[in-house]
Amino acid sequence: MKKIIASILLKLFGWKTSFDTLNNVNKCVIIAAPHTSNWDFPYTILTFWKYETNIGFFIKDSYTKSFLGGILRSMGAIGVDRSKGSNLVDYASELLENRDNLVLIVPAEGTRSYVEKWKTGFYHIAKKAEVPIALGFLDYKTKEIGIGKLVTPTDDMDADFKIIQDFYKNVTGKHPELYNPIIRPKE
Repeated sequence: MKKIIASILLKLFGWKTSFDTLNNVNKCVIIAAPHTSNWDFPYTILTFWKYETNIGFFIKDSYTKSFLGGILRSMGAIGVDRSKGSNLVDYASELLENRDNLVLIVPAEGTRSYVEKWKTGFYHIAKKAEVPIALGFLDYKTKEIGIGKLVTPTDDMDADFKIIQDFYKNVTGKHPELYNPIIRPKE
């Protein structure tokens, strides 16, 4: 039922989807970029429903304990208590290692606001769990949402980030002024 509803809503809102890259991939970390609007979340959820993909995404644990907690958890929310100083990279890689099927969505910018550089946790999670990084995108200019390609982390982080950065340089967020496609500025 979710697949039908999602397909109808995405079509109604004018979105095209491109998801073939995830065929035969049971586990990965997906970069969610650009992330410049609250609208990114519902469009992303609808796309994963359309393709019947089991997802997970981190949010403050207070949200999963609220009156909406059950709904959020059913959508893939994984509550995290950041006040305890737990290592999110270790926790996320353990989740990927211990499940047969999990696509973990990580907004690499960490916020909808402009940032000077991306957070790199997505990379460390994928490397530690030995899973690929899927380049997920929402391009508001072309009204396309999907997965561009898979990148397997190597021992050359700079080379890997160049591939990722090159992919995202022409993707347009809902609020382009809030998006910085530079992962790591040259030092």
